[in-house]
Amino acid sequence: MSMTGVSANRLELLQIAKAVAAEKSIEESIVLEAIEEAIQRAARSRYGSELDIRAHIDPVTGSIALMRYITVVEEVENDSTEIGLEEAKKTDPDIEVGGVLSDELPPVEFGRVASQAAKQVITQKVREAERARQYEEFKDRVGEVVNGIIKRVEYGNVIIDLGRAEAIIRRNDGIPRENLQQGDRTRAYIYEVREEARGPQIFLSRAHPKLMSALFAQEVPEVYEGIIEIPSVARDPGSRAKIAVLSNDSAIDPVGACVGMRGSRVQAVVSELQGEKIDIIQWSEDPATFLVNALAPAEVSKVVMDEDDGRVEVVVPEEQLSLAIGRRGQNVRLASQLTGWTIDILTEEEESVRRQKEFTARTETFMTALDVDEVIAQLLATEGFETVEEVAFVAMEEVAGIEGFDEDTAVELQARAREHLEKLAKKLDARRKELEVADDLLQMEGITPAMAVKLGEADVKTVEDFAGLVSDDLRGWFETKDGERVREPGIFEGDKLSVEIANDLIMRARVIAGWVTEEELAAAALENAEDEQEEPEAES
Repeated sequence: MSMTGVSANRLELLQIAKAVAAEKSIEESIVLEAIEEAIQRAARSRYGSELDIRAHIDPVTGSIALMRYITVVEEVENDSTEIGLEEAKKTDPDIEVGGVLSDELPPVEFGRVASQAAKQVITQKVREAERARQYEEFKDRVGEVVNGIIKRVEYGNVIIDLGRAEAIIRRNDGIPRENLQQGDRTRAYIYEVREEARGPQIFLSRAHPKLMSALFAQEVPEVYEGIIEIPSVARDPGSRAKIAVLSNDSAIDPVGACVGMRGSRVQAVVSELQGEKIDIIQWSEDPATFLVNALAPAEVSKVVMDEDDGRVEVVVPEEQLSLAIGRRGQNVRLASQLTGWTIDILTEEEESVRRQKEFTARTETFMTALDVDEVIAQLLATEGFETVEEVAFVAMEEVAGIEGFDEDTAVELQARAREHLEKLAKKLDARRKELEVADDLLQMEGITPAMAVKLGEADVKTVEDFAGLVSDDLRGWFETKDGERVREPGIFEGDKLSVEIANDLIMRARVIAGWVTEEELAAAALENAEDEQEEPEAES
């Protein structure tokens, strides 16, 4: 082969390396390293796999140097890669132990098998470099909205070409019934980037609530600039969404700005999301006001909030009930997601009937427990007394202050209430002993005799049994069965036990049982308190 032929080949090699590097968006040096490794492998299979052979390609001229290296050692263990000092000095009198002798090997002729192996090595190395580059480029882009062209659709998963990488919209991250075709352009939200054996996986979503926030930021300059904030979004992808907005500038109406002139801004987001209807709702610091806004277009008569339980009862006029619930419960479900409250909807009539029932039940309790007639029992219930304990232990003046009562009546009623509670306590204690509930469980701070009986009936009889529970066991929980949310009752169902109190009782039992120490408990409480202080800052 003439010298010109060799130089042309060398330049060709550099051009190939440059072209591959440009196509895969990786460094040219990485491609050259891969080619070097392929040549080394071919040389080893030609001259002996045990030899230390290294190839080097000059990045300017493209010339290939193939060298064999031998290390100088005191005691030779492997004569393929090592040489004794005396022997080495024959070649180079100045060499010392640890030095390296090298001699040039003639170029390797690539046969069919060697070429195939070289091709595999180069392909593998280039692919690894491309994957590393893709991961580095996208790992910090979670939360961005990207544009891409649909490459293919397989088994409901959509593969998107982002130009410098491939990403996937999995079936459950797409908009239901959206028919994405090969070659279409689409926008999606990056919600996760994972490094896996088969390369970086970039997961996109068209159903993510944050996609809607990002689309509004693109369409509404005030959102992009931070004048209008979007604290929460709830979506039923492809069908309906609710988005809460608030303005940091009192002169700007956040709802109007997001709707735009004749609905132009919101319409742009709607058409991007396959006609998903969007309710834009004014956010409010007051949870009750925010809830009323969130249930739009339904009108709400009354809101009763239970902050401990995170539940809210919403009372609506009869004719507004179906609108408030929405088709297949969609309106109330989205309002619940948006506000973070569990919402129970009642009509005015249902609420009136329930209140009457509660009033009647309390009246009957007082009649039986205090041995009084209906009028006195009704007066107590009307004044807001709910339990016999309240009558027994409030200040005497509160009972005497009821219209038609005097001090003597109050003293007598409180005495009867305490007597009733004592009888009840004896009865409960006898039942507790019958259920074999341990004394130390009853003596735990916060456990009443009635609670001890309920625990016994649920087969929780020792402090160790109690320590193994979780708060849901005590308070009850919701499960979805056949598409409907079903309430599973807890041991203390109906006792209005807050999550904090339930967790506190369980942790106290764990201390008594010796599972954790008081110090660990105090450290955990301090950590929780610090987390709660940080949360509002993160939101602001």
